[in-house]
Amino acid sequence: MHEFHLETLIHDPIHGYIPVGKRDPRASLGSQDVCEEDVINHPWVQRMRHIHQLQTAWWIYPTAEHSRFQHILGVMHLASLWTQSLYPSLKRVCDNVPSLGYVESIMRMAGLLHDVGHGPFGHFFDEHYLRQFGETHESLGAHIIQTELGDLLRRLRANPNSRLEDNEQFDPEHVAWMIQRPQVHEEERPRWLLFLRSLLSGIYTIDNMDFVLRDAYMTGYSQRCYDLERLIRYSFFSQQGLTIHERGIDALLRFMRARAELFRNVYFHRSVRGIDMALADVFAPSIPLLFPGNPREHLSHYQQLTEASLLVDVARWKDDSGEKGELGAKWQALLQCQVPWKMVCQRTMTFDQGDSEASSIFTDQQFVEKKLRLFLPESLQALELRIDIARHIFRPLVEGPVVGQNYLFDSATDQIRPLTSHELVDRQPVAQRICRVYAKDMQHQSVLAGALQQLTGHGEDDLTNM
Repeated sequence: MHEFHLETLIHDPIHGYIPVGKRDPRASLGSQDVCEEDVINHPWVQRMRHIHQLQTAWWIYPTAEHSRFQHILGVMHLASLWTQSLYPSLKRVCDNVPSLGYVESIMRMAGLLHDVGHGPFGHFFDEHYLRQFGETHESLGAHIIQTELGDLLRRLRANPNSRLEDNEQFDPEHVAWMIQRPQVHEEERPRWLLFLRSLLSGIYTIDNMDFVLRDAYMTGYSQRCYDLERLIRYSFFSQQGLTIHERGIDALLRFMRARAELFRNVYFHRSVRGIDMALADVFAPSIPLLFPGNPREHLSHYQQLTEASLLVDVARWKDDSGEKGELGAKWQALLQCQVPWKMVCQRTMTFDQGDSEASSIFTDQQFVEKKLRLFLPESLQALELRIDIARHIFRPLVEGPVVGQNYLFDSATDQIRPLTSHELVDRQPVAQRICRVYAKDMQHQSVLAGALQQLTGHGEDDLTNM
């Protein structure tokens, strides 16, 4: 009989019921075992309630007020669905695979904790603050998992579907390593662990499979934009790594298209990117007044730094004098959606396999702005404008440090081939860049659009040699 007393259910609009392990009500008060509820209720995880999933897009999409907390619960749930389906094939192709209970538990905790290092405004905080310290939300998250949550995780013994064997102990380092992107030089890891990381770093992962469904639903873009069940059914581990049967290709392509459409229409919405520019202007001088330095060295302070705390703090500055008062006025304008930057024109560049994306001038916003001004009339060359270049990766290149990701099973030849050998996958671009010109008003739209057209109309060799 299923031990219902060891689980609680969370009802989620995307996945339905999400089971979560809870403490045994019959256990003695002195029991040292930890349940999943203990991890979820920890302040580091509860902090995710106060950071939006859509870093600034919630300003544009009024219904998209969902938080990272809802997302990580969804990713934890997907970790179970995928592990239950993939574990038999993982056992067939890898040696010394731990028990299902161990594998499922580390995958669930990787799903739950993969965003634990995020700061206010998510990836924006990485780019505009953490980068100066050589940190990312992933590196901080790994540090938090090992130092702040490690003792708790080591005592985890079960999840709602399976249990660790008596001779197994949960290793937080496995989770900390798994949530970070593959690096060129890494310590050698067990093959089974390398394969499992393909569910967190690859073309279709438990992370992006949740946020595509969740963000599409919460923004009103789509209620069910791809077929999750078919993706799970036709995926397995082969000797090469995560592999999809050819019957699942259409489901994968639909997922890739849905993800790309969300980037174009939601994450990279013209007004969202305008908000990001306005936020960057006011954020840089504000953050030293809110936070003392590298979060790794100030973890207790970082735990309290969320969007909720930041927005409450800066809203109070409007009544101050001096620098805080000036910043407070700018924050008030932003909080009231008074964004100074308007998109006046845009062009999209697509890069296929073999294209030299790195040599394009559209990797450098300042360089594009400099060249764009050369095509403007002399009277407008000092016009106040901004260039924004948003980049979306359709299909990550699976070369270099990435191991065991994304292969195709061809039933006609009974062979495992690289996923890109399928003609429909190969026709998908590798990356796309949207170059936009922003100004304070639309007065010179036609002139700016003409200048951008002239700039993008040159051949690639001409542009890189200008």
